[in-house]
Amino acid sequence: MLSAAPKRSVIHTLPNNNEVVDYLSHLLKQCITIHQIQKLHTRVFLLLTQVHPSSSAFLGAGLVSAYSKFGLLNRARKVFDTMPLDCISNILLWNSILRAHNKNDEFQHTLRLYHRMRCFRVFPDAFTFPLVIRACAALAVDSICKNVLSHVVHLGFQNHLHVCNELLNMYGKLGRMDVATNVFDRMIVRTHISWNTMVSGFSLNYDCDSAFKIFRKMKLQGFEPNPVTWTSLLSSYNRCRRFEQALELYNEMRRDGVDCTAEALALIISVCANSNALCTGEVMHGYTITAGFEDYSFVKNSLLCMYGKNGAVRDAEYLFSDMKPKNIVTWNILISCYAESGLCDEAFAIFLQLKKLNIDPAVRPNVISWSAVIGCFASNGRCEESLHLFRQMQHSGILSNSVLFCSILSACAELSALILGREIHGHVIRGSLESNILVGNGLVNMYTKCGSVRYGNLVFEKIIGKDTYSWNTMIVGYGMHGLGEKALQTFKRMIESGYEPDGVTFVACLSSCSHAGLVSEGRKLFDQMKGEFKFEPQLEHYSCMVDLLGRAGFLKEAYNMVKTMPMEPNVCVLGALLNSCSMYKNTDVAQETASLMYSHSSAMTGSYMLLSNIYAASGKWEDSAKVRISARTKGLKKIAGLSWIEVKKKVSMFSSGEAVETGMHELYSILQNLSLQMEEDASEYYF
Repeated sequence: MLSAAPKRSVIHTLPNNNEVVDYLSHLLKQCITIHQIQKLHTRVFLLLTQVHPSSSAFLGAGLVSAYSKFGLLNRARKVFDTMPLDCISNILLWNSILRAHNKNDEFQHTLRLYHRMRCFRVFPDAFTFPLVIRACAALAVDSICKNVLSHVVHLGFQNHLHVCNELLNMYGKLGRMDVATNVFDRMIVRTHISWNTMVSGFSLNYDCDSAFKIFRKMKLQGFEPNPVTWTSLLSSYNRCRRFEQALELYNEMRRDGVDCTAEALALIISVCANSNALCTGEVMHGYTITAGFEDYSFVKNSLLCMYGKNGAVRDAEYLFSDMKPKNIVTWNILISCYAESGLCDEAFAIFLQLKKLNIDPAVRPNVISWSAVIGCFASNGRCEESLHLFRQMQHSGILSNSVLFCSILSACAELSALILGREIHGHVIRGSLESNILVGNGLVNMYTKCGSVRYGNLVFEKIIGKDTYSWNTMIVGYGMHGLGEKALQTFKRMIESGYEPDGVTFVACLSSCSHAGLVSEGRKLFDQMKGEFKFEPQLEHYSCMVDLLGRAGFLKEAYNMVKTMPMEPNVCVLGALLNSCSMYKNTDVAQETASLMYSHSSAMTGSYMLLSNIYAASGKWEDSAKVRISARTKGLKKIAGLSWIEVKKKVSMFSSGEAVETGMHELYSILQNLSLQMEEDASEYYF
């Protein structure tokens, strides 16, 4: 351990310069403070011109490594740039600066330096290529990777073990496991690292079957899988959501006598979280304690997540209170536990606790914390609160991510807050998230639900790599505004583009036909579902057809469809038929529908109110009263409708019979004045 900087007389007291170089190199490796490195830097600088260029390069490489160890990349670059010209051809010096940039995630600069090195006609060695290939893997640029591979082959390093291992890792990250397999098959020598890299590559690319094959092949060729191999294999099954097989493999690992690592344990706890296996998770919790892994924060975080995802919120709370210290991941997991359980107030309370902490600057609410709370409020119908929180987040300077944008766009859509939605669109553009398909779909949904179908279509057309949800959202948008023909044209484009329609697609199209009165088109599509697309209609599709026929006045045909359905009609189907009966004041079909509705186990208040109104409109007051009494007996109560208005970016909601909100009296005053003015204008017109 270095205790102090070397004295000025050290160089003169040592027998020769070679020993001085070795001594200084040793001291550089022992440095534990930046001050020590700086003092040695001065001694090294004085010596560089007095020793052989190879020794100068050796010392320069040591200085570069010492500075990069402390993250001082600029100083490392300065050392490299000020080295004597006769050192420039030494590959050791180049390798040290390449390694320094990789260590600090400056991969783009690594490749620039590699290009510069080739311009100086310095030939890379077996240590250079792994560094360059690692940078290529991080940047994932196909053309650069191909160029580097050609250099590897041209210089004859295609059979070098470390170079090949890095190539396997690179192609795994690029998703080119076919090329990785070719490289692997041609390797003359393989180590555990080679096999583990292949298993990890298949895991990364969600191919657990191939990962298992390579795992078995590894055993057959005399390589005993180590904990890293097992962890990669378990990870592949977890990624592919094949949780039962992951648990079976874990048990096999234990039977084979392989020691369980903290990483493998955290992974298997994650499997329990994703598969709702609370009992197995509790067993793993016990093993965590007995095996001495309870002090690992990432293991405890996995346990916390497991309890939360399995709905055991109280157990998660108890574990959270026992964890010391708590990092930001820990806080976010507990907030997410409450959020996923729909406990918005509890999630918000924990969020506020986190906000008040003044212990560590790293433990502050980040975008994940905000997203969990905002998303919880938005998904549970408390859109005003989610928008209010989003404003607070903006003022705190936290940058939004794609998940948060999706949540807030959903809230804007539910409240028809078009102005705020457009503002969010601006944030999306500034954050360069336009190409994100989730955000694009959210924007289409927001614009169409807010009545701006044209803007919704513009966003839709710009989405690259549309998925089924994108097409469905656009079809729904056209349908809800009565643009049935546009919806059907979009459906046709979807099929021509090679996308498979799903149940939601057909509901959207049939609903569009219903709202636009396209009866023949709807009938044709319903027949195509079973004939051309081999899709068996479900209750929601029959509900759309009953609504389509009923709205067009084909009440008997709609009733016959209800009677001949292959499954029992639910309240939505019966409600659609009753709504049509109300439109055409048809008491006969309404009465027949009523008998089906009464026999149904579940009930909707709206259906009873519709039936009561149909009877009342026909003068059958006694029948109308009986229906209302029946609804009251079953404990059904009509929920009052809500209206909302956006004024100065604030959304206000109001309902009949409710107390006036703060500021709403001004709104009512304006409405009253407008009504009086309309009455005056009308009287002047008539008289």
